[in-house]
Amino acid sequence: MTYIPVTKKKRRFGLALVVAYLPLAVVYLTFSGQLPASDWRTASREPAGLAPDPAATPEAVVQVYSARAVSWRGWFGVHTWIAVKPANAAEFTVHEVMGWRLKRTGTALVSRNRAADGYWYGNRPELLADVRGPGVDALIGRIDAAIKEYPYPDRYHVWPGPNSNTFVAFVLRQVPELRVDLPPTAIGKDFLGWRSVHKTPSGTGGQANLLGVLGVSAGIEEGVEVNVLGLNFGVDPKSLSIKLPVVGRLGPARDDTPVRLEAHAAD
Repeated sequence: MTYIPVTKKKRRFGLALVVAYLPLAVVYLTFSGQLPASDWRTASREPAGLAPDPAATPEAVVQVYSARAVSWRGWFGVHTWIAVKPANAAEFTVHEVMGWRLKRTGTALVSRNRAADGYWYGNRPELLADVRGPGVDALIGRIDAAIKEYPYPDRYHVWPGPNSNTFVAFVLRQVPELRVDLPPTAIGKDFLGWRSVHKTPSGTGGQANLLGVLGVSAGIEEGVEVNVLGLNFGVDPKSLSIKLPVVGRLGPARDDTPVRLEAHAAD
């Protein structure tokens, strides 16, 4: 009888799990409606109906969104962005990082007026946070300050970062009142540069990570996540969800009800 060392058995078991998981994940995405658009040139950028009409909403608003990335990237991860509307402003300003802009303008960081909830080249966005009420203008000021401090405007790497999700996670750590749980498919959110320990993006916990490819995090909003080669596995008791690479978050639907800032502060 051939003896197989325990370590080899574990490796084979882990490889078997990966081989079995990937086809199931692909099937799930195929029928979930999350697949990336086939042609980004003609893909929809229309509003998805998740953002308030600025003309009918005088109060300040901050929203955070994610949507499956463009082309092949969408099979593995999402693109995230932050939309802000100061009190009485006529339109939203969207802050995001786009890699293709780097060669053209020398910076991947883009701030522009566009629909806060616009489809991301055909991919429907998911609303991750919607905060309104007195005090939100002050949050917007802090968001603007954090954007100016973002350390990687002239760098972009799809994997493991810095990328669009690295940017949003950086800003969220500076404004923890938003308490955003970024999706496990937001590859790059755990990229901390040479810093290995930090707050989680929601500001409700802590994480240790090595250049975005290996780490662990725990927080009230995120639950517990393990990062392996940029892929996140986790459990979130608060939302009764599990978190998986490729597939994303599996659990009850998010509550899209706008949160008043004073209510958030009381949590």
